[in-house]
Amino acid sequence: MLYQAYQAHSDFLDPLRQFALFAAESVGARVNGAARPSVLGNMTAAYELIARAKLTHTRPSYGIDSVMVGNQEVGVTEEAADVTPFGTLLHFKKDTDQAQPRVLIIAPLSGHFATLLRATVRTMLAEHDVYITDWHNARDVPLSAGRFGFDEYTGHLIRFLEKIGPGAHMVAVCQPCVSALVAASVMAQGGHPAQPRSMTLMAGPIDTRVQPTKVNELAKGKPIEWFEKNMIAVVPGRYEGAGRRVYPGFVQLMAFMSMNLDRHVKAHRELYINIASGNTEKAEQTKAFYDEYFAVLDLAAEFYLETVKLVFQDHALPLGELTYQGRKVEPAAIKRTMLFTVEGEKDDICAVGQTLAAHDLCTSLRPYRKRHHMQAGVGHYGVFSGKTWQNQIYPQVKNVILQSD
Repeated sequence: MLYQAYQAHSDFLDPLRQFALFAAESVGARVNGAARPSVLGNMTAAYELIARAKLTHTRPSYGIDSVMVGNQEVGVTEEAADVTPFGTLLHFKKDTDQAQPRVLIIAPLSGHFATLLRATVRTMLAEHDVYITDWHNARDVPLSAGRFGFDEYTGHLIRFLEKIGPGAHMVAVCQPCVSALVAASVMAQGGHPAQPRSMTLMAGPIDTRVQPTKVNELAKGKPIEWFEKNMIAVVPGRYEGAGRRVYPGFVQLMAFMSMNLDRHVKAHRELYINIASGNTEKAEQTKAFYDEYFAVLDLAAEFYLETVKLVFQDHALPLGELTYQGRKVEPAAIKRTMLFTVEGEKDDICAVGQTLAAHDLCTSLRPYRKRHHMQAGVGHYGVFSGKTWQNQIYPQVKNVILQSD
């Protein structure tokens, strides 16, 4: 009933949003220049905020058409290097013959599309041959495609590394750091030729027993049966994934927003003021952020529940109890992959020390194959986007890749 109630509410409000959009465009067309009459400006802002009060369920565009490679601007095209029902290995192919290190960016599967890492991709693209795990919306995956749980997610990483070929590098952001470490461990245990040369884990929950955050406490505050009963919904019949059990993206979004509600309220108040006063540049920046933030995807129920149980409740990996396809995962098997971990000082989602814990698990790596960086002054998103990422963190990621390539 949860999904059906959400859909009914959205359908009910859609005519109001359409009217508000029409009204905003009509009133706005009567206003010329930045100095708007206060009445018309306020009306435009009010109508536009009403029109924007909705979620979308389709992936936004990456919007990367070109990039500077050295002193030359080259075109970029998106190519599907591999496709499964649950995800695409997306290649940002550049119009150049220059050989560059191949990098798989592993995007979170946590309620938003992989385009949330657009800034990460754009920064790395100039000096690397970039691929990304472009996860699909589970509500659009038919039941006939089967299950998608923790093992299946990890299996996709192994499959994608095989497709890219030996000598690639992994950069995992947030939640998939655990699966990235598992994939590297499994491949090392089997002597896989495509095991990555380097593995960068950024702000990921390797061991959430270390300085637990509010997110960690919420995950442990209820038994897994509570999450299954209260957080899982069934996809309505109008979608291709009808009947599939999912953790809806809109539920995850509401949880994220409730953690920083004052900040979101302030942002929309400032958006109203900027629209009303004709401050187009600042208004567009805010709208671009929320266009991305309000684009949500649903997670397969089994992946969500298994992640909560294995990572946040049982701490299976750091306790040496995690298995992959029935076989114990042994990070100590990793001997050739360079490990780099990155954390943000003010991260309230993945606290300092939780990602660093990977070093204690990879006991066979020589000291020169391990590096860690704690970035002062940034929160969770500052680790992989923004000026600090570009100017201070990325250069270290690049150096790790060059050293191990």
